Amino acid sequence: MSTCKGAVRAIVMGASWGGLNAYTRILSALPENFPLPIMLVQHQHASADNRMPWLLARYCALPVIAPEDKEPILDGHVYVAPPGYHMLVEEDQTLAFSTGRPVLFSRPAIDELFYSAGAVYGRHLLGVILTGANEDGAAGMEYIHRRGGYTIAQSPVSSEAPTMPEAAITTGAISRVLDLEAIGPFLAEQVAG
Repeated sequence: MSTCKGAVRAIVMGASWGGLNAYTRILSALPENFPLPIMLVQHQHASADNRMPWLLARYCALPVIAPEDKEPILDGHVYVAPPGYHMLVEEDQTLAFSTGRPVLFSRPAIDELFYSAGAVYGRHLLGVILTGANEDGAAGMEYIHRRGGYTIAQSPVSSEAPTMPEAAITTGAISRVLDLEAIGPFLAEQVAG
C-alpha cells in the first residue's frame, strides 16, 4: 500500500451530512504536537452560526480557528471555513474568502478549497473526503491527485451518507480508502518520528 510519509505539508478535508461526527472522530485522534495545518470545509447554510470551530475544539488537542481573511496558515492549527464563504488557499499560504457562486449548491464548497490548496501545495498536500450526500469534493480530489498529492476517502460503509466518498472513489484518484475510525490514526502515523 502506498504511503505519504514525509511528503505532506498540509491537509485539507471536506464533509457534508455527518461531517461533525466524522471531524470529531478524526481530530480527537491527533496528538497535541501534530505538526501540519489542517483546513476543513463542512457544508453549512449561509445563515448558520459559526459554532463549528468551538464544537470541534472540545474534541481536539490542536487550536481550532475560525479564520479571518488573509490569515496566515500556521502549522499545527485547524482552520474551519465559515458559513456562506468559500475558503481558499493563497500562493503566500494565507487564507482568503470568496462569496463566489455556490458549487453543487454549496458555499463553502469543498472543491474550491481543494483546487486552491492543490495549486499551492501540489504533491505536498493530503486531501480527505468524508461523508456527504452530494458529489462536491470529487473533482477537487481528482485535481489533488493530478498534482501529485495524496488522497484519502472515507469508506462508504462507514459514512453516514456515502454519496460523497463514492463519487470521489469513482474518479480513480483515491490513494487509500479508510474506515472513519482509521483516518485519524493514519494521519498521526504519517507525521510520527
